[in-house]
Amino acid sequence: MSLIEFKNVTKQYKNGVTALYELSLSIEKGDFVFIIGGSGCGKSTLIKLLYREEKPSKGSIILGGINVGKLRNRSVYKLRRKLGIVFQDYRLLPKLTVYENVAFALEAIGEKKKNIRPKVLKSLELVGLKGKVREYPDNLSGGEQQRVAIARAIVNEPKVLICDEPTGNLDPLMSMEIVELLSSINQKEGTTVLMVTHDKEIVNKMKKHVIALKDGHLFKDYKKGEYVNEIL
Repeated sequence: MSLIEFKNVTKQYKNGVTALYELSLSIEKGDFVFIIGGSGCGKSTLIKLLYREEKPSKGSIILGGINVGKLRNRSVYKLRRKLGIVFQDYRLLPKLTVYENVAFALEAIGEKKKNIRPKVLKSLELVGLKGKVREYPDNLSGGEQQRVAIARAIVNEPKVLICDEPTGNLDPLMSMEIVELLSSINQKEGTTVLMVTHDKEIVNKMKKHVIALKDGHLFKDYKKGEYVNEIL
């Protein structure tokens, strides 16, 4: 059974723009998926529907047995506890250390104090930053800041890690390091990873599951594929 299932999902915004049309796709537990497509193809909308920032206009989205679109607002937190989210711009708190930035994610959901330290240190070790616990974000490189953001996203051991253009602000070498780190987390922890990207080199090198969108439609769905040039 799929971990994530989109069934005939259409998303039309209040301004009349339709971002997705009758989208159906499935993602297995433990999968690593690149979501690709040109500007305005519906990538960001797909991601926002998954973590319930937006609701589908039609169709259903099932994530880990939860019907995401039908969740009441007061229950959205239950869904988001199953998710880790990494953005392009890191979103770290500048006045907190690396350790404190990651710990904050656990404190926000009421994790027991005795569990916070071991979970944070495990998370930072996974991303190769255990030696930087006392540093502040401004003292880190862009790649290191993104590693902290990933550590924060995985510290609660989510079922799904959603990465929205996580290499967008990084040079090619650092971008590849970040993607290889995400692949390692996928393999070691069994975390399902969804990554939105424009980076052809990364997609072509990694040979992962590729979902290509074009003008709000599912254009191609490869289990192990390369970048689809026709989407641009």
